[in-house]
Amino acid sequence: MTNSLQKGQGGRYLGSRILKALCYLAGLITMGSLALIVVYICVKGIPYLTPELFALEYNSDNVSMFHAIVNTLSMTALALLFSVPVGVGGGIYLAEYAKPGSKLVKLVRVTAETLSGIPSIIYGLFGMMAFVTAMRLGNSLISGALTLAIMTLPLILRQTEESLLSVPMSYREGSYGLGAGKLRTTVRIVLPVATPGILAAVLLSIGRIAGETAALIFTSGTVARIADNLGASGRTLAVHLYVLQQEGLHVNQAFAVAVVLLVVVIIMNAVSSAVARKLTRKG
Repeated sequence: MTNSLQKGQGGRYLGSRILKALCYLAGLITMGSLALIVVYICVKGIPYLTPELFALEYNSDNVSMFHAIVNTLSMTALALLFSVPVGVGGGIYLAEYAKPGSKLVKLVRVTAETLSGIPSIIYGLFGMMAFVTAMRLGNSLISGALTLAIMTLPLILRQTEESLLSVPMSYREGSYGLGAGKLRTTVRIVLPVATPGILAAVLLSIGRIAGETAALIFTSGTVARIADNLGASGRTLAVHLYVLQQEGLHVNQAFAVAVVLLVVVIIMNAVSSAVARKLTRKG
């Protein structure tokens, strides 16, 4: 009997060690792949980061990316302006106000999960038909931002809901016991606790918006200029990189644009994290 127990424990221990080793291996592969990509892009692109690439005016000789940097920041801010309030508000409704197990909740969840798996090129075609053609917004900043907002909405919605549901019920019960209402409890007690999870969705959305190409080619266009109003067309950094690579005349400069794109995404993520930490401390 004792030998059988020892063998069973030894088997479980061996299985635990194997699983732990596989987890470490997966982590190393992930970090190694990321490091390899970053190092390769930096090695290929940093030598070609010249002042001409940041010139205020674009031409076929300097292939400046200044306009693309400005358009990327504008596109990201505008898309998040549309998607974050709707996504967070929808997540709050599903987690705090909707009846558990209702058909509406199930429908919204299935729809959000389905939308998350749709390729970006499909969103681009939809945005072209809906915003560019049907609504007559043309190839413009607003068309691209609305398309990207629809793309990122499912992620923000589902992550907000999951973050709110992970908050212990005792927090809500304690707030109700002190006389706080539903709205006050949600805003002052539940949301601050769920902020890190919601922030994670926003950060992922920033990365997807900044790196999106296919959807923006159909909606915001590829014009090499700063979109100085919502109805103007302009290319982002990702689209600028794609165009340079496709032309085949400025491949080295395309790698330089990739380096700047990485830096821009890192900076935007850092700023978002700092803002979220301040909001969490205030909460």
